[in-house]
Amino acid sequence: MPENMIKKPHLLTLENRSLLTLTGVEDVSGFDEQTINIRTAEMSLVVKGEALHISRLSLDTGDVVIDGQINSLQYLSSTSGSLRSRLFR
Repeated sequence: MPENMIKKPHLLTLENRSLLTLTGVEDVSGFDEQTINIRTAEMSLVVKGEALHISRLSLDTGDVVIDGQINSLQYLSSTSGSLRSRLFR
C-alpha cells in the first residue's frame, strides 16, 4: 500500500440480521447469494446467509453494504485461508 494512503478503520454494523454495513474493506474477492468473501487490512471476513445482495460497494472509500438474511460472520486470519488449513478442518 502506498505510504500516502490512510487505512480506514474496520467497523461492522449488523441490523436485525438483514443489513450489514462495513468500513475498512479493501476487496470483495467473491460472492453469490449464499456467501460473500471480503478482505480487510488485517484479515478476511466470510458472510454467509440467504438472498445476499451487495447494495453498495465503494472500494475507494472502503464501504460495503450487504442486505439479505445474514446467518453467520466469520473472520479468517491470513494464515487460516491456506489450502492446507482448509483441507484439514
